[in-house]
Amino acid sequence: MKPLSRGLFNIKVKRMLNRRQIVQLLGFSAWASSVTQAWAQPYPSKPIRIVVPFGAGGVADLTARAVGQKLSENLGQPVVIDNRPGAGGVVAGEIVAKAEPDGHTLLLMSNGTAVSAGMFKTLPYNTRTDFAPVSLLGLFDMAVVVPENSPHKSLADLIAYGRANPGKLNIATINIGSTQNLAAELLRTQANLIAQIVPYNGTPAVLNALRGGQVDMAVEILGPLKPQIAAKAVRLLGVMGEQRPKDMPQVPTLRELPGLSNFNVSSWNALAAPGKTPKAVVDRLSAEVAKVIAQPEIAQRLAGFNVRAQSSTPAQLTQLLDRDIVRWTEVIQRAGIAQQ
Repeated sequence: MKPLSRGLFNIKVKRMLNRRQIVQLLGFSAWASSVTQAWAQPYPSKPIRIVVPFGAGGVADLTARAVGQKLSENLGQPVVIDNRPGAGGVVAGEIVAKAEPDGHTLLLMSNGTAVSAGMFKTLPYNTRTDFAPVSLLGLFDMAVVVPENSPHKSLADLIAYGRANPGKLNIATINIGSTQNLAAELLRTQANLIAQIVPYNGTPAVLNALRGGQVDMAVEILGPLKPQIAAKAVRLLGVMGEQRPKDMPQVPTLRELPGLSNFNVSSWNALAAPGKTPKAVVDRLSAEVAKVIAQPEIAQRLAGFNVRAQSSTPAQLTQLLDRDIVRWTEVIQRAGIAQQ
């Protein structure tokens, strides 16, 4: 066989490369087309799952179910609640962080999500980048309560006693690292108190210690305490949030006290999608949640769980999450709480 000249050899090589490039290009085009078609499907195209990091029957679960029911009606797809409690919300967070970013798997995010970012040495996800915040759902108050027979008749009396008697004020909360526990730590710092924070294994134990006179005060979510308050087993002195409770306008906030005008602690629930969910899907979800939260029926239903219905934009929720991560991480470090 006659050998090819250098010119003919170069032409054949170029043709082979061109064919290879064409094949690669066709393969890429097919992949890109499939992706485009996937995102071009109307949203939602299948049932939506909300992964809740708490057990059934709690405030977060009931909130997710109430909002999910209305979302289902508006979006024309079932909304399924998937309860995955455990590990401070990490189990649920990992499921959503690693889910397909198509808007069909959502996380019931809470202030606990921000706490976990500071409580754990490592997490199987990045709290800031592996979630796409969608919208706030609601806020619920943290309460300061004392025994019914306490000599402290107001928040001002309580804080004044704590400052005048260093080391004598005992504050009960549930377990170390909970929002209640960290809120008490924050109060101790901002109110310049030398006080002992005593953690208990659950709200019933906190109430028993309070009623038994073992502690002077407790910090706990307001909702579960209302029956005890109504029965005059404990006395509500105030709340830690930005505003007075709508159904208890006579109850003051801590921020009304001199020197505590910046104090603001509320628990919250929200929805988030996997981090790479398209912005158009996140914006659609956020708009739909806002419509649901604006319904008087939903506001009334959430109020029954002692939740103040409130939506937000994705940007506003991102700011809230970032702010709480910074705040609770600083509180954890200042209190010397060991990371898990």
